[in-house]
Order: sequence, then structure tokens, then C-alpha cells
Amino acid sequence: RTADTASVWEGRALLAAVAVAEWSVPALAAVLAVVGVAVLARFGMMLLLARRHHRQRNRRGFSWGPEVTGPVSVIVPAYNEKECIAHTLNSLAASTHPIEIVLVDDGSTDGTAEIAEALGLPNVRVIRQENAGKPAALNNGVRHARYDIVVMMDGDTVFEPDAVHQLVQPFADPGIGAVAGNAKVGNRSTMIGAWQHIEYVIGFNLDRRMYDLLRCMPTIPGAIGAFRRQAVLEAGGMSEDTLAEDTDITIALHRAGWRVVYAEHARAWTEAPASPGQLWRQRYRWSYGTMQALWKHRRSVTDRGPSGRFGRVGMPLVVLFQIVTPVFAPLIDVFTVYAMIFVDFRASLLAWLAVLAVQLFCAAYAFRLDREKYRFLLMLPLQQLAYRQLMYLVLIHSCVTAATGGRLRWQKLKRTGEVDAPRTGAS
Repeated sequence: RTADTASVWEGRALLAAVAVAEWSVPALAAVLAVVGVAVLARFGMMLLLARRHHRQRNRRGFSWGPEVTGPVSVIVPAYNEKECIAHTLNSLAASTHPIEIVLVDDGSTDGTAEIAEALGLPNVRVIRQENAGKPAALNNGVRHARYDIVVMMDGDTVFEPDAVHQLVQPFADPGIGAVAGNAKVGNRSTMIGAWQHIEYVIGFNLDRRMYDLLRCMPTIPGAIGAFRRQAVLEAGGMSEDTLAEDTDITIALHRAGWRVVYAEHARAWTEAPASPGQLWRQRYRWSYGTMQALWKHRRSVTDRGPSGRFGRVGMPLVVLFQIVTPVFAPLIDVFTVYAMIFVDFRASLLAWLAVLAVQLFCAAYAFRLDREKYRFLLMLPLQQLAYRQLMYLVLIHSCVTAATGGRLRWQKLKRTGEVDAPRTGAS
């Protein structure tokens, strides 16, 4: 009788599973179809606007106004950057634009400030403070800046000689409050570095061209960005409310009526995380910090004027394509595998390859705009299979943290200092 009871329950469980499958599979297919159409539409919009942006900014005779030649302040926040700080400061010393360098040592314990002073570089001021975090270091630098335009960067980043000059030219337009530069991955010789290089070129810089034309740039990269000092002060400085102070200040400037643009020829080379663990910590902080910033500025959705424009254009785009669709993306992979096994292997494989082909086309165009070598695109299929899955898990982890109200501390990544010199072009 026990066996009969077990068989009955097994049968019931099987029938229930079949019933759930009959209901859930079509529903899931419909949801994924919507997500797929949205993603493809985004690819199309990115390509169209990126092409328009490139043509507009690179046409002969284009100018933001009179050439900006006045000196600017470059703020370098640094905490235990002994491996990188000499490369960073030497790259700035080679700048073709007149600058003062304000190094804010945030309580380093490895001699970062002493290394900077020992270099004996001109126009370098070292300001020491007790460890208070990157936003506090940047605010301290802004307070000590002598000039009206401030460039902010990371302590592990090196600038090309003309990066500052290219970065500040848009300020000839009095309506522009901040400029995003072109951050490049310097340590791309490893597989994980090459994957991040692909991501930076496609996901960051292609996106920024689109957001620039839509006037809703969500983030100025911490590695290379420039601001009107007045605009930063009016916004209350770099806030410690979120873990993404760069996204927070960018949205705040939009809401205050300032325009934020992208300078593709202002290039800086940064050291990307070299291990899966470091990459996880960095992207977890980025994802969670972005969610915090969006929540902080949620009232922009109902505002009028520039604030409302960001709230009703920029914020939905960020939420849809940086949070919602990536969360559903693993389901697309699972459903594709399911379809290959139980439905139609050939048709499912062709569909997956078609999506990969679209991504490859977008990637190739992004590499063309940034004048990068196409050989890195050979790693794109493997990136989609391995690296992308890690990013899914990071995003899901961030969503769980946000939903449960958890708190995450700012974390310092380990650096090697291998990005040792600015480059004159892509490699």
C-alpha cells in the first residue's frame, strides 16, 4: 500500500509539473519575446544615435565655441596607490593643457603621499586628510582647486597628453556643466581584461554617445570626467549618500539644468580588476550604487524642466536596460537551452547565433568608432557564455541587497601598476 501511495503522489506531482509547464512556458516565451524585442530595439537606437553623434562631433568645422585654453585643476583622490601614483602623476605632467594637480591623500598607509612628493613635479600640491572615503577626498580637492574647471580622475588612471585639452573644450558652451571622457582598459592582455575591454568599448562608450544626444547621460566615469566647479558646489558636492558618487552627481547636475556631454577623444587608461573576485566587488558596488542613485532621484520622474526630462527619458532607459533586461537575460539563456533540447535544436541554435551576430555587428561598429583592433572581438562569443553570466549574478546579488535593505561598504581594489604610461592610440 505504501508503494501505491508513493506512486499516486508521483503521478500527481508529474501531472502538476506538466500543468505548470503548459502554463509557464508560453508565458515565459511571451515575456522573453518582449525582452528580446526591447534589446534589439536598443541596439538599433544605439547604432543610429552613435553614428549621428560621431558624424556630428567629427565633422569639419565643428566647434563648441572659442577654444578653451585657460588652466584647469586636476583632482586625484588616492588611497594606498603606491603601485600606480607615479604613473598617474607623470602622465598628467605630460599634459598639453595647463593644469594644476591636486593630489588628495585619503589617509594612505603605504607612502602614497611621500612617493608623490618625491617625484618633484611642478604644479603638484599634496593634501593629506584622515581616511574619509573618495567623495570626501574629491570634495576636499574641489575646495582647494584654484580654477573654475575641475577634472576628476582615479589614482590608478593615466591620461594621454591631450586628454585634458580634449576633455575641457565643451565648456566653451556655457550651458554645459560636466563632460564624460573616454575610459579605456589598459591591462587587456589577460582574458578577463580583454572581456572588460570589449564591455567598455561597447557598453560604456557606445551608450554614452546615445545618452549624449538624448541629453540624459546617467554617469560620468570616475576615471575621467570634468566639471564646472560652480555646478559641483551648487549641487552640494560629491555625495556620500550612495556608493556611486559619479552617477549621483551626474543626475544631480541634470536636475539642476546643466547639460552633460561625452568627449570621445579625451582618453584615459585605467587598470581594470584582474581577478573574478575583484571584478565581482567592483561591479557589485557599481550596480548597487546605481540603484541607490536612481532611488535617491526618483522624484525627477514627476518634475518639470530638465529634471523631468532626465526622470522620464534617462531614468526609464537606465532601469530598463541596466536592471530589468539583464535580470531576465539568464532566463533567455535557460529557455534557449530548453528549446534546443525539447523543441527544435536547429532553429534555437540559429536564433541564438542571429542574436550573437547582431551583438557582433554592434561591437564591430563600436570598435571602429574608437579605432580599436578587431582581434579582441574573437573573444566575444566566449564573453557571452562566461563573462556575461558573472555580470548577471552580480546584478541579481545587487537587487537582493537593495530589496532587503542591506548596506555595502566602499571597497578598495588591489592594483598592480601595470598601466604605466599614456598611449597615443588604441592597441
